[in-house]
Amino acid sequence: MSMYRTALVAFLVFTTFAQRATSASNLPASPQAAEARSAPEWVAADTPRVTPGGATFTVPSGWSIVTGKNLVILEPPETDTHIAIVDSQAADARAAVTVGWAAYKPETKRPLKLVTPRPAREGWDDRQVFDYETSPNERAVVQALALRAGGRWTVVILDGSEPTVEKRSAPIGLIFESLRPKGYQRESFAGRKPQPLDVAHIAQIKAFVETSMQELGIPGASMALIDGGKVVYEGGFGARELSKPERVDENTLFMAASNTKGMTTLLLSELVDEKKLKWDQPVIDVYPNFKLGDAETTKKVLVKNLICACTGLPRQDMEWLFEFKNATPESTLALLGTMQPTSKFGEVFQYSNLMAAAAGYIGGHVVYPNRKLGAAYDEAMQQKIFDPLGMKSTTFDYARALAGNHASPHADDVDGKPTVASMAINYSIVPARPAGGVWTSAGDLIRYVQLELALGKLPNGKQLVSAENLLARRAPQTALGEDATYGMGLIVDRRYGVPVVSHGGSMSGFKSNLYFLPDSGIGAVLLTNSDNGGMLLAPFRRRLLEVAFDGKLEAAGDVAAQAARHKAALAKDRERLVVPAAPAPVAGLARRYSSKELGELAVLTQDGVTTFDLGEWRSTVASRKNDDGTISFITIDPGNDGFEFVVGERAGKRVLIVRDGQHEYVFTEAA
Repeated sequence: MSMYRTALVAFLVFTTFAQRATSASNLPASPQAAEARSAPEWVAADTPRVTPGGATFTVPSGWSIVTGKNLVILEPPETDTHIAIVDSQAADARAAVTVGWAAYKPETKRPLKLVTPRPAREGWDDRQVFDYETSPNERAVVQALALRAGGRWTVVILDGSEPTVEKRSAPIGLIFESLRPKGYQRESFAGRKPQPLDVAHIAQIKAFVETSMQELGIPGASMALIDGGKVVYEGGFGARELSKPERVDENTLFMAASNTKGMTTLLLSELVDEKKLKWDQPVIDVYPNFKLGDAETTKKVLVKNLICACTGLPRQDMEWLFEFKNATPESTLALLGTMQPTSKFGEVFQYSNLMAAAAGYIGGHVVYPNRKLGAAYDEAMQQKIFDPLGMKSTTFDYARALAGNHASPHADDVDGKPTVASMAINYSIVPARPAGGVWTSAGDLIRYVQLELALGKLPNGKQLVSAENLLARRAPQTALGEDATYGMGLIVDRRYGVPVVSHGGSMSGFKSNLYFLPDSGIGAVLLTNSDNGGMLLAPFRRRLLEVAFDGKLEAAGDVAAQAARHKAALAKDRERLVVPAAPAPVAGLARRYSSKELGELAVLTQDGVTTFDLGEWRSTVASRKNDDGTISFITIDPGNDGFEFVVGERAGKRVLIVRDGQHEYVFTEAA
């Protein structure tokens, strides 16, 4: 599975990949089924609806709905993607899914890849996820989710194109998150007084982290907790690096990745306080060289839109993940000038790391206009954020971080064994560091969370930033689903009736999150040194709420389900991989390839092992024969793994094709 696809699965919760769909108004079905379906109805705003069987859900704004006897079909503005919801009285999950496909698209014949259970949640007594085989050139997404409440099954089929599913991930999330059985009332902590994070409750959280680390194969983690605005715990668990004696503590440095974004917008808040910026000011008025690939969008971008994920600019990370050896902050901003929006301004959530990088560099330029962008940003963050907060170890200097008490990255190898991972690809964020390049510790990062909870006031009583401009960063800029909104580098989620502000961070071998409950004075940070740490972040938030509000015990079950699904998916993917790559397809490769956007690729073979060398990083590869007869080569070295290159031919030349959600890059054989 490609790095892109892995991220998409984690984001959407329920995703795998398969065939391209057709328009809902022209879905192939029997004449009787077609006659039983209503005409498509377009909705202008998020609209609550009920399935024929009584389950409730929300139709996203701008989507259309078709209703039949036992089903509804939802379609976004693009006509290549559909979500079908089918009610049935089937005997079990498999029978229910069979009924679902028969009602929605009976001619579909897709090999089933994997069936994995999920814990009973949100009023559903049984939940099972059905993943199907696919070939990468289809660029498609399909999955069936079987949900049972009492004796009735509700099946949800996600059937669409990869570009649309990524672009419409937030409204797709709205549909899945809002789907509940008839009459179910969600758990709410609204109005409850939180329990204190005393020694006993802290021990419960610590035990959960340690048990989850063992279950998920996470070597090390660091955590800090706040209650009543005061730090009540700082500490570490496990090893800084596998097979080495050094232990993680509260001062161990981890890459916090995108948790950098909230601190970057805190810098902007200070500049707004100082009247050097205005949130509603066009960016080109502040920094005339700011440019996107679309001139009209460039004019619309205000300072508050730089980290809003609302400009229509898609996630386009491969260009900086592959080509960064000679990149600078200046070239990073220039790269933005080549990127085109794929949705309307303000229409949907689309995450852009390079836009966040622009926010930081422009902020640094305002503070130090005569310095180069990188030096200006680094110094501005040091003087205005890190030093005032007492974040003494936090740094953008990799050499400094790696020379001291730091955690090493880890990932599962191709056989599922936790392994020390390469750091090479993590250097790609250096030229775009306001988006995710900070190294920090739990002891330092909790000080930033403490400032958020204190509405900009330092422990010594000094107001570092006004409450007004600190809170402006939490104001909703775009919706993330049913309950969550994205602000400026911060997410606000009201799923359980109390606001939880958070943000995650992900670089190779490092996964982290920060969380705080502004109404309760409770906060936490969790830093991990493993890709598998990503599976702990959401359950940790749930466990924090369980402990604080005596909620239903769900977090441990969520971890167990994540671990089981992860292991099953790895094992299933491994069945189709040839390691080392099969000699016959390797023999058909050119020795060198070149891509205009992603640089050079050399194919190296020694002692039967094939390596793809991208210059900045390299990895051995496995091969896989896809269902459509094509061959893929997949990078498998921990840290640089998960990139899928599909063998092809264009204009009489051999090519390797690599894709993210909405883009395709072609490496063409070079002389």
